[in-house]
Amino acid sequence: MNDLIAGRRSSLSFSGRKVEREKLASLFEAARWAPSCYNEQPWRYVMATKDEPEAFERLAGCLVEGNSWAKSANVLALSVAKLTFDHNGRPNSYAWHDLGAASENMFVQAMDLGLHMHQMAGFDRDRARAELGLDVNHDPVAMIAIGYPGDPAALEEKLRAREKAPRQRIPLERFVFDGVWGRPARF
Repeated sequence: MNDLIAGRRSSLSFSGRKVEREKLASLFEAARWAPSCYNEQPWRYVMATKDEPEAFERLAGCLVEGNSWAKSANVLALSVAKLTFDHNGRPNSYAWHDLGAASENMFVQAMDLGLHMHQMAGFDRDRARAELGLDVNHDPVAMIAIGYPGDPAALEEKLRAREKAPRQRIPLERFVFDGVWGRPARF
């Protein structure tokens, strides 16, 4: 298994250290090369760094209280799915899937660059839609904290315990099936 994938964590502690623009460009370039249905590339991202306080606060203001730790990251981004195909105007029911593939490319690239990313569902989608002026064809999907690793000791106790907990994954036989639903694959 690739070490970058095996070592990936959704960290909660960030240093606040400035993320270089060329590294940010590299993350989004990695997203750009993800596979997508009909090569539609339905991913969009709105990002803000702490160097742009008004834009950063616009995104940070959409976070739910339980995700206030994410404000310590140097960069916040919102992933957005474009919901219709360009080639025929029909609904793209694979847009969220394709956006997930693009974001995963970013996660692997971030690990390679010594950065951490943490994707969150804990944000106010309606507020994000209004604050950013998204139309009905663009769906806010996840907030993402991006930055350099921080000191877990700076987190409140509950979050620190989460940060230090071992990663757990369900075994393959619970989600990979051989030829028919429910029959665990044999590897």
